[in-house]
Amino acid sequence: MANLKTKVNLYLKANSKTWDNTKVSLQNNSDNNGDFIASWTYDIAEPTDTQIASYETAGNTAEALKTVLNNRATAYPTWQEQMDMQYKDLLNGTTTWKDAVAKVKSDNPKE
Repeated sequence: MANLKTKVNLYLKANSKTWDNTKVSLQNNSDNNGDFIASWTYDIAEPTDTQIASYETAGNTAEALKTVLNNRATAYPTWQEQMDMQYKDLLNGTTTWKDAVAKVKSDNPKE
């Protein structure tokens, strides 16, 4: 289930707005009712529960993609290692760097 921040962010983007901590704040009272919008000062209407719910699928997709990209970022060799691979590939006619990047991508597919 997508979190409220992701869904609110998608609502804002759909309305040509960007997240601004001075215009929206989310809160959770630890009362098992979950997160809610505590304050809203954008020049567009605060989203209704139905509008927020409509972003569930898109929110799940966005969060899954973020997870994949974070996993890839930690799996890639450092930029120094990648530069060294590229240099050695140029000298030796090998594809070490290309193969390393392809493996990270195949191990962490976007879909």
